[in-house]
Amino acid sequence: MDQIRICALGGLDENGKNMLMVEVNSEIILIEAGIKFPESDQLGIEFIIPDFTYLIENKEKIKGVFVTHGHDDVSRALPYLLKHVNVPVYTGALSANVLRDLLKKEGVTDFKINKVKRTDHIKVGNIKVRTFAMTHAYPDNFGIAIATNQGYIVYTGEFIVDYDMRAPEYSFDINELSEIGKAGVLCLLNESVGAEKEGHTAPFHRISSTLEPLFESSEHRILISCYSQSLFRMREILDLVIRFKKKVYFHGEEAKYFLKHMAELNYYKFPNELIVNDRNFDDSNDDIIILITGRGKNLFRKLQKIAMHEDERVHFRATDTIVIASPVVSGTEEEANSMENEIYKEGGQIYSLNSKKIYSMHPSSEDLKMMLYLFKPRYYLPVKGEYRHLIKNANLAFNMGYRPDQIVILDNGQFATFENKILKSVADRIELEDTMIDGKENWDVTGVVLKDREILSNEGVMVIGVSVDFKTKKIIGGVDVQTRGLIYLKDAEYILKEVMKITEDTINENVANKTYENIETRVDVKEKVTRYLLKETGKRPMVLPVIIEINQ
Repeated sequence: MDQIRICALGGLDENGKNMLMVEVNSEIILIEAGIKFPESDQLGIEFIIPDFTYLIENKEKIKGVFVTHGHDDVSRALPYLLKHVNVPVYTGALSANVLRDLLKKEGVTDFKINKVKRTDHIKVGNIKVRTFAMTHAYPDNFGIAIATNQGYIVYTGEFIVDYDMRAPEYSFDINELSEIGKAGVLCLLNESVGAEKEGHTAPFHRISSTLEPLFESSEHRILISCYSQSLFRMREILDLVIRFKKKVYFHGEEAKYFLKHMAELNYYKFPNELIVNDRNFDDSNDDIIILITGRGKNLFRKLQKIAMHEDERVHFRATDTIVIASPVVSGTEEEANSMENEIYKEGGQIYSLNSKKIYSMHPSSEDLKMMLYLFKPRYYLPVKGEYRHLIKNANLAFNMGYRPDQIVILDNGQFATFENKILKSVADRIELEDTMIDGKENWDVTGVVLKDREILSNEGVMVIGVSVDFKTKKIIGGVDVQTRGLIYLKDAEYILKEVMKITEDTINENVANKTYENIETRVDVKEKVTRYLLKETGKRPMVLPVIIEINQ
């Protein structure tokens, strides 16, 4: 029988960075390639991607990567993967168009994207893969079933069960799921983020009924925030704009970008005559909807700038109604709180969608149980979510009659090995480390760099510059000291003078003792100055001595 191993390279006990690997004999299928946003103490980090070391070492085995939809947490790491491992990509029509633009923007030129139907049969290497349509916030979303002679490996992706969904690009086919279940499923991988919520997610994911009264009663303009990739929610907002015959101004180009792609695929067409462009936008106009879009914490920063009157286009007024239709997600808490404080300072009124009443489009407990009922897997593997989510998801299966030895909870890097339709081992593992992306090109920022940034942010920096004669090592022209974020210079001249003296004395002593070496002397200066500054100021700033040797 086929030798099967399943491993997550990201997404377990964390929010985001989703990536799964299924090995069938000597071939590998990858599922997702996502990022996660950094915590507030990870200064200067744009996002975090999975560790690709194992994939690079085994790239000949990889036959393809399936990306179920275009959200950042499952797709944004794709350029970094393809720069190392050039394998075919399989994804839906909208995601294919968007990812093609992303890859070109990131400088990836050699790639192959295959558009797959939401219900399809594909052969990737020697592995047969079956896709099935699932409802999510992004059109063209699908799950996959990997065929083996031990049974299907089924990954449902991100989904909800919504029987009222009419748009074909969002709908799901329950009959297809049932067919796969009847054919035999070895292992089901279900996401876990919403496992703590009771009941079904639908219809609580819809926001139209919540926003309608605001559209009806507001006599002034409405500012609405929405994540630019929450396309179903954006569609609901724009449907209300049409119904109430309003005009809309898009604060952020991504919304118009996605609308353009959706119109090209005949998924959704918004009337151009209702769009106010930059040239015609009047900030004093009260009869308008301003849709503010962005990604992650940048969206809340936009709102904060508007509230602080620092935005170039939109200036907050106390008569504005602000609707936060973008839930606070992991890594955005600090920016969201700052934004809310600034709005309240200006006397503004905020309507935040209550996450206990308005759900994101992820499966709640009954949605997850429905997948267990339809697929009837031998083994259940909760994925995607913090550890508490994984445990809650596992308990759902246990309460449906699954034995503990049929429920598999893994860590990132841990393999589940199946032989003869039996889970044989979870002992194999690979060591993984987060790969942090700093800006566009700097990969894998180390903990040392992060610690330096934390020091700079909290304690400040002191740069000490001095020139010495290359031959005699005598100091030329005195010592120059510059500080940022450490002390107020007018009140601390004595500190600067003492730092200059410490620097001069250290260099002269090392020269006299014939122990002078440029690097070692800089270390001596740094240690002495750091101890002095801690005693005088209570701070441990970053101290950077620079000794320049001239007249060489």
